[in-house]
Amino acid sequence: MEENKLRILYVASEVHPFLSRTKVAEFVRHLPEAMQERGLEIRILVPRFGLINERKNRLYEVVRLSGTNISIGDKEQPLAIKVASIPKASRMQVYFVDNPDYFKRKSTFFDERKNFYPDNGERTIFFCRGVLETIRKLGWAPDIIHCNDWMTSLVPVYVKTIYKKDPIFEHTKCVFSLHEELDNFRFQDLLIQEIFAKRIQKSTPEQKNNIAYDSRSLIQLGMEYADAIMGIKGEEFALHQLTDKLSCEEKKIDCVTQDDCTEEYYNLYHELVS
Repeated sequence: MEENKLRILYVASEVHPFLSRTKVAEFVRHLPEAMQERGLEIRILVPRFGLINERKNRLYEVVRLSGTNISIGDKEQPLAIKVASIPKASRMQVYFVDNPDYFKRKSTFFDERKNFYPDNGERTIFFCRGVLETIRKLGWAPDIIHCNDWMTSLVPVYVKTIYKKDPIFEHTKCVFSLHEELDNFRFQDLLIQEIFAKRIQKSTPEQKNNIAYDSRSLIQLGMEYADAIMGIKGEEFALHQLTDKLSCEEKKIDCVTQDDCTEEYYNLYHELVS
């Protein structure tokens, strides 16, 4: 494939201007646009949280991508895909993963009492599976999937396990970006705990002592399956804390500048593909 035709899929929990709670939103707003200006082909997928006003942001459902049922334990949850264009960005669209049970509520991960939702693990599983099923329906094979934030952690896991024989993802490389030291939230639902349990079975005794049912361990799981792990210069300690106990001999682990990392990621994408 020609250099200027690399396909990059960005996955995150939010993107500006539709939802802007953390630094991730600005990152996923500007880096894909910079890559598109360099001739790369990009897609962006995020959850359609209830905080996002569909009418104001002109979201509309993509019927040909909707209608898939995703198995979540013993339930079948319907997947809806919506799309909107980023204002003032040339040809930049965002795909939104939606489901009435998981994303209709007018908040992201916490209830009105600031409690972490007990089904956030299920929502994470649905979102990550929904991303990959959407890409399959598009028939668009990404060279790189660039994951951001803990909610995307299962994407590298699925790409390297249940989707590894799918021709769409056969040659896909995964990048995981750690943007800042994150708060740690404990998952309560059984489905996410089953995923951790499978990891524990394959872990060394030393690794088992460092596994908990929380967002930090979920990030570590995503990093374990990613091909490259990137942090922010100046926050290397947080990155080393998370990668210290992983099997990272063949991974690229590095830090990039926070303000202008276009060149660094552009070079990383090409390095991974080549």
